[in-house]
Amino acid sequence: MQKIRNLHNTKPFSPYPARSKAPTTSAILLFLSLLVFSAPGAAQGETRGIDRQPIVERHNVRSSVLDTLNPLTVGNGRFAATVDVTGLQTFPVTYENGIPLGTFSEWGWHSFPSDADYRIEQTLRYTESHGRRVPYAVQWSDSTEAGVAGEYIRSNPHRLPLGSIGWEIRLADGSLAGPEDIQGVEQELDLWRGRIISRFTVEGVPVQVITAARQDADVLVAEVRSPLIEAGRLALKVDFPYPTGLWLDAAAEFAADEGDRLTFQELTERWWRIRRAIDSTTYYTEVQSSLPVDEVETATAGYRWIPEAEGDNWSFSVAFAPVAQHGRPTSVAESLEDIAEDYANYWNDGGIIDFGAVNDPRAAELERRMVLSRYLTHVNTSGSAPPQETGLTYNSWYGKPHLEMAWWHGVHFGQWGEPDVLRRYLDWYFTALPGARVIAERQGFEGVRWQKMTDIWGGETVSSIGSYLLWQQPHPIYFAEQLYQLDPDTAFLKEYTPLVEESAAFMADFAHYDSTRGEYILGPGLIAAQERFGADTTYNTTFELAYWKWGLETAQQWRERLGQKRRPDWDRVLQGISPLPVQDELYLAATSAPDSYTNEPYMTDHPSVLGAYGILPATEGLDPAIMARTLDTVWQIWHWEETWGWDFPMTAMTAARLGQPERAVDALLMDVPKNIFLQNGHNYQRSNLRLYLPGNGGFLSALALMAAGSQDTPAGSGFPADWNVRWEGLRKML
Repeated sequence: MQKIRNLHNTKPFSPYPARSKAPTTSAILLFLSLLVFSAPGAAQGETRGIDRQPIVERHNVRSSVLDTLNPLTVGNGRFAATVDVTGLQTFPVTYENGIPLGTFSEWGWHSFPSDADYRIEQTLRYTESHGRRVPYAVQWSDSTEAGVAGEYIRSNPHRLPLGSIGWEIRLADGSLAGPEDIQGVEQELDLWRGRIISRFTVEGVPVQVITAARQDADVLVAEVRSPLIEAGRLALKVDFPYPTGLWLDAAAEFAADEGDRLTFQELTERWWRIRRAIDSTTYYTEVQSSLPVDEVETATAGYRWIPEAEGDNWSFSVAFAPVAQHGRPTSVAESLEDIAEDYANYWNDGGIIDFGAVNDPRAAELERRMVLSRYLTHVNTSGSAPPQETGLTYNSWYGKPHLEMAWWHGVHFGQWGEPDVLRRYLDWYFTALPGARVIAERQGFEGVRWQKMTDIWGGETVSSIGSYLLWQQPHPIYFAEQLYQLDPDTAFLKEYTPLVEESAAFMADFAHYDSTRGEYILGPGLIAAQERFGADTTYNTTFELAYWKWGLETAQQWRERLGQKRRPDWDRVLQGISPLPVQDELYLAATSAPDSYTNEPYMTDHPSVLGAYGILPATEGLDPAIMARTLDTVWQIWHWEETWGWDFPMTAMTAARLGQPERAVDALLMDVPKNIFLQNGHNYQRSNLRLYLPGNGGFLSALALMAAGSQDTPAGSGFPADWNVRWEGLRKML
């Protein structure tokens, strides 16, 4: 992904940076570094010179019907737009109960104004923990001051739908065409070129639309060919959805007074600028047309462009930015050429797995999910911060990222040859650092306690579960170590040591020394990754214990690499932390008290106990034989219909590390509702969560582990012995 990498490193949010066709010095250095770091893989079965285009193109998404669960998205990781069968967002209301037709960016956020000064301190709930009352910001389900404050803080700020870009198509009698008038649909997502080609007819009149998004700017480009243009029956309409402030925003609400928030400016007869001021948020939309327009008409919630009748070909671009831009946009023809070149570079760089020579029919579905997940994670989650779970496609959880999900969103980028994306995630933690320090100080701990649900600036959000989650705490250490192993460098250690040290300082201080047991324990004030255990009564969750051991030991190794002494207080925790809880030769998810065990809710939600040797390599004291029995038990008795999309790749990773390749494949393709990968590649979960990008990211991590191996897993051992799997460009997992 050489070109896209460089483009993502342009000045943030500048839609029209200079574009260089020649490779830059950084590009050349990065290319040489990739050659160096891929060399070890070659000795372990990595194939060289795989022709990637046929692999990618055999999974182009094709559709001949209007299916509201399978719209298609174009984007660049910082900006994305999802379109219907017309190639634009013509019917947003039709799709609002499927996968909605949103246009979102990293920078576009909004808060509803309030006369009250709502503060986190109003939402605090206290948990008794080892003689102290520790405050946690929770969501109160009542109309008290705490409840009202919590609801406001939870839903504000929220990610803002920027615009709805659609066609206004007139029938021969002058009436508006509806979804039922769109016939003869032939739509294709051209993955190799990063564009959507949509063909359809209206009353027998053909229409062809090409849609794409620039990779260096927040710009949607489109080219249409149809006799409807010359007939004056095809117009472009840009409307501005009003944010709902709800958990799910389908970008399908349009306010009658939207015009009061819009200011229109004609720059030339083919170029226009719209300023939208919605409460304290202001941003700009620019439309550029290949054809002149006599007059731009005002619509209910936006504007309408009807080009002068000059044949059957029309192209235009719609750009979004937080500030007014200067300089004419690139032409659509040139943009489409640039985008195609960018995507060819993207697919030819990084990792690929070729299942084409595998006879097992399951392999073709693995390859489909791989290619589509690579595309979807690129357009939705390859930006400069951990994304929300539905990326830039539509809002869930008010558009806010969940930092425990950052592992599933980010780790695969390092494995698939895109470490620059993971490094951008890691850089973002410096933005979140002050807020994380406030949480730790409020609770009386050293270091920083990383937020669970946050906004783009690291703002804290209330949550009755999330505020007690711990497994996001070592993630920055994991990301930093993963990047260091890809490119060991002392300067890198120095740059990111503050994140590693501050994260580890909290971990060591949170572990409480229980003198009666002679051990350091975790809890209370802890909810496990398996969100089935009460915060006030849960101790020593298996996965978190293992992650604590790994994280603290890795932080000590960072000190040693820099010539510093190990911290004695951290070593005391490492040497004295409780062993992973075992009962009947099985690892348990958690204990209900330091000296008692529980497995009542053992079979629902995330089987996170498997993460102790799946997400993580083996830590000191972990017994692979016990983990193998645990995997057997979980496999047989778990209520898999009550899990989530990343649970299946996590299970596959555990199976792969234990040398069970058949089970790893079966886990990735388990036939349960939350492991469905739709035609467009999205991981469906439930009626109000129609896509789930942690499932796609987790799938890619598992697949890379199965091919390239890990620090304690041989390359290629994750696939059945008779599978002729070819791969290149992948990196080992930790």
